[in-house]
Amino acid sequence: MNADINLVYKCTRHPLVVRGDAIHTLVLWLKANGSRRIRQTDPRRVIRERYPAGLFSEDEVQALCELIQD
Repeated sequence: MNADINLVYKCTRHPLVVRGDAIHTLVLWLKANGSRRIRQTDPRRVIRERYPAGLFSEDEVQALCELIQD
Protein backbone atom coordinates (compact mmCIF):
# COMPACT_ATOMS: atom_id res chain seq x y z
CA MET A 1 0.00 0.00 0.00
CA ASN A 2 2.84 2.42 0.76
CA ALA A 3 4.24 1.76 -2.70
CA ASP A 4 0.93 2.88 -4.23
CA ILE A 5 0.96 6.09 -2.18
CA ASN A 6 4.56 6.84 -3.16
CA LEU A 7 3.72 6.27 -6.81
CA VAL A 8 0.84 8.74 -6.61
CA TYR A 9 3.08 11.39 -5.04
CA LYS A 10 5.75 10.90 -7.70
CA CYS A 11 3.26 11.17 -10.55
CA THR A 12 1.45 14.30 -9.42
CA ARG A 13 2.96 17.75 -9.33
CA HIS A 14 2.82 20.09 -6.43
CA PRO A 15 0.02 22.65 -6.97
CA LEU A 16 2.49 25.53 -6.76
CA VAL A 17 4.75 24.23 -9.53
CA VAL A 18 4.47 26.51 -12.56
CA ARG A 19 5.72 25.77 -16.04
CA GLY A 20 8.36 28.06 -17.50
CA ASP A 21 6.21 29.14 -20.43
CA ALA A 22 3.43 30.13 -18.02
CA ILE A 23 5.88 32.28 -16.08
CA HIS A 24 7.09 33.86 -19.33
CA THR A 25 3.50 34.65 -20.33
CA LEU A 26 2.89 36.21 -16.92
CA VAL A 27 6.01 38.36 -17.21
CA LEU A 28 4.93 39.63 -20.62
CA TRP A 29 1.46 40.44 -19.29
CA LEU A 30 2.91 42.28 -16.26
CA LYS A 31 5.21 44.29 -18.52
CA ALA A 32 2.22 45.33 -20.61
CA ASN A 33 -0.33 45.86 -17.85
CA GLY A 34 1.39 45.90 -14.49
CA SER A 35 2.63 49.46 -14.49
CA ARG A 36 -0.75 51.11 -14.85
CA ARG A 37 -1.41 53.56 -12.08
CA ILE A 38 -4.42 53.04 -9.89
CA ARG A 39 -6.99 55.76 -10.42
CA GLN A 40 -6.93 58.34 -7.63
CA THR A 41 -10.18 58.33 -5.71
CA ASP A 42 -11.94 61.44 -4.54
CA PRO A 43 -11.54 61.59 -0.74
CA ARG A 44 -14.86 63.41 -0.32
CA ARG A 45 -16.65 60.65 -2.20
CA VAL A 46 -14.97 58.01 -0.02
CA ILE A 47 -16.09 59.81 3.13
CA ARG A 48 -19.67 60.24 1.80
CA GLU A 49 -19.88 56.53 0.98
CA ARG A 50 -18.44 55.30 4.27
CA TYR A 51 -20.06 57.56 6.83
CA PRO A 52 -23.62 58.80 7.41
CA ALA A 53 -24.52 62.29 6.19
CA GLY A 54 -24.00 64.98 8.80
CA LEU A 55 -21.54 62.97 10.88
CA PHE A 56 -18.66 65.34 10.10
CA SER A 57 -18.64 69.12 9.74
CA GLU A 58 -17.19 70.66 6.58
CA ASP A 59 -13.96 71.51 8.45
CA GLU A 60 -13.65 67.90 9.65
CA VAL A 61 -14.26 66.60 6.13
CA GLN A 62 -11.54 68.93 4.83
CA ALA A 63 -9.10 67.71 7.50
CA LEU A 64 -9.90 64.07 6.73
CA CYS A 65 -9.41 64.69 2.99
CA GLU A 66 -5.98 66.14 3.67
CA LEU A 67 -5.07 63.08 5.76
CA ILE A 68 -6.25 60.71 3.05
CA GLN A 69 -4.28 62.52 0.34
CA ASP A 70 -1.02 62.52 2.34
